[in-house]
Amino acid sequence: MGIVSENEPITIVGGAHFSQELLLEALKRAPVVYTADGGANLCMQYGCQPKQVIGDLDSLSPSWRSELDPSRVIHVAEQDTTDFEKLLIRVDAPFMLAIGFMGGRIDHQMAVQTVLTAYAYRKIICVGDEDVMFVSPPEIDLPLDAGTRVSLYPMAPVQVRSTGLYWSTDGLSFAPDGQIGTSNQARGPVTLLPSAPCILVVLPKHCLDIAIDAVQAAPYWDAPI
Repeated sequence: MGIVSENEPITIVGGAHFSQELLLEALKRAPVVYTADGGANLCMQYGCQPKQVIGDLDSLSPSWRSELDPSRVIHVAEQDTTDFEKLLIRVDAPFMLAIGFMGGRIDHQMAVQTVLTAYAYRKIICVGDEDVMFVSPPEIDLPLDAGTRVSLYPMAPVQVRSTGLYWSTDGLSFAPDGQIGTSNQARGPVTLLPSAPCILVVLPKHCLDIAIDAVQAAPYWDAPI
């Protein structure tokens, strides 16, 4: 299977539990759905048929699979990538909302963070019940209210210039085994300028539309050659 390119934002769905309300919120903003393997189970339980299901299919329910046109089910047998990455390798879109990738097993969550960082040149926002998470673009403006929680988590050594944060990040060297930036707060609108594509931004879920607008408006990292 080659890369499928969509012209509009899409929703991609993973296998961690999510509510029907969260799915409906995503569909309002990105109505075309692709699922990573078992993400199709809850989608179909909630009455949403994915355009395609992609993965090693070890967690796709046989009963739900039987209701899908076989052309919509893409089996990728290799085990060197997660189902999230299998999907990203094969589907492209100008913007992606990802649900079913936050919460659940901690090892799955860590794998999602790794894949997000590896695909930092793609505009992807993960949405959970409490938070939204994305890799910061080279520069992003977030029109946040004072007091909004802003967490910055480095996936590799990085520096982040910023304005509008209660605790300034200027001059700090972030690293996953050193300085991190969780539980900061906005004084008002925030601007972030990381030195590399490896800082995760985590905001409260009520900031979803702010994050979507900011990510879509921001310049993004160059794709690897």
